[in-house]
Amino acid sequence: MANKFVAVFLMCIVVVAAFSLHHEVEAAVDSFKSCFDVCNTNCKNKGNGGSFCEIDCDNSCTAAENEEKLKATIY
Repeated sequence: MANKFVAVFLMCIVVVAAFSLHHEVEAAVDSFKSCFDVCNTNCKNKGNGGSFCEIDCDNSCTAAENEEKLKATIY
């Protein structure tokens, strides 16, 4: 009986952790996507090529996202 209780308890912890992680990843993806879309449009409007814009915006949005995470961790 005790083994079943421990197993159910551990499964509940795993499920809660999975939902929490999914929510955090989803928020990060939305933030990155909005940054990337604006950056990519602005870059292409300046006359740059698609590949250049994709790489440049990926780097700058990833850096901005990491900076936000760092600030959230510090404060």
